[in-house]
Amino acid sequence: MYRNSEGFRDPTAGAAISNVMKEYREKRREIWKRETKIKERSKVYIASKYAGDVEKNTKDAALYCREAVRKGYIPVASHLLYPRILNDTDPHERELGLLFGQSLLAVCDEVWFIGPKQKDGKIEMSDGMKAEYREAMRLKKKIRFFDREAMLNGR
Repeated sequence: MYRNSEGFRDPTAGAAISNVMKEYREKRREIWKRETKIKERSKVYIASKYAGDVEKNTKDAALYCREAVRKGYIPVASHLLYPRILNDTDPHERELGLLFGQSLLAVCDEVWFIGPKQKDGKIEMSDGMKAEYREAMRLKKKIRFFDREAMLNGR
């Protein structure tokens, strides 16, 4: 039972405080449910070209990640991370970046290969993407292929 500052029972104030706390706990439960649902999304490894036109390819990779988020996934794009902290022109550091990326690929539920479609209908892949493909196959990951234009247009 709630007591006021003079020590007397105060059921009205006690009921009001109880209602406020009940509302607070309900809001916190809803926030926890929403956050848990987001954290439990499937993780998808985004494999797309980095070398060549680095500025364009980096911009495209960020758009692919946004599309993955829109589709309800947690995107992982190592080529948006490691070239910022490792020197891609140094063979040793490039190898580290590729292996770090493959380590991230291992914890993802799916691997998406995104690139321009070739005349034979297959996705164009860089050497780094081919290494990621081999790793995804070795780990028996779910693999999906997306045409660059379709992905950029939200299809």
